[in-house]
Amino acid sequence: MARLSDVIEDFIKDMLKNSNENQLQIVRNELANYFSCAPSQINYVLTTRFTVDKGYYIESKRGGGGYIIIKQFRLKQDKSLLDMINEKIADSITYNTGVHIVEGLMESDIITKKECDILKVAINDRTLNICLHNKNRLRADILKSIFMVLLNKC
Repeated sequence: MARLSDVIEDFIKDMLKNSNENQLQIVRNELANYFSCAPSQINYVLTTRFTVDKGYYIESKRGGGGYIIIKQFRLKQDKSLLDMINEKIADSITYNTGVHIVEGLMESDIITKKECDILKVAINDRTLNICLHNKNRLRADILKSIFMVLLNKC
């Protein structure tokens, strides 16, 4: 059986797909009531599953009648995605963070599954085994260079 976090994530992603826009406005407490969970569970899902490196941006308005807006980036509509990715990568990036970025781009239909798999192999620690020092720096350079080519094809 799927964990509640996975169910909430899938539910939000389905709502985003069915939306005419690349954004969704939700009320955290209403969503928590729907899933019979604490509002902190919704926060956990949003902060761990809907991050910039996965192609999402979260805005929130607190207080009575507050809401959360989840925006999904699509390169064709938001050219700043490449800048955001480069900022997230910076001069160094771990394998796990790199994978989150790559999988987020695939889930957003910005890159294909095959491109995702190739990128994951290219930045894997085993692939970078010769470079004992500065693996994360080399990984960042590889990702930035490849994203520049892939994301500018649109």
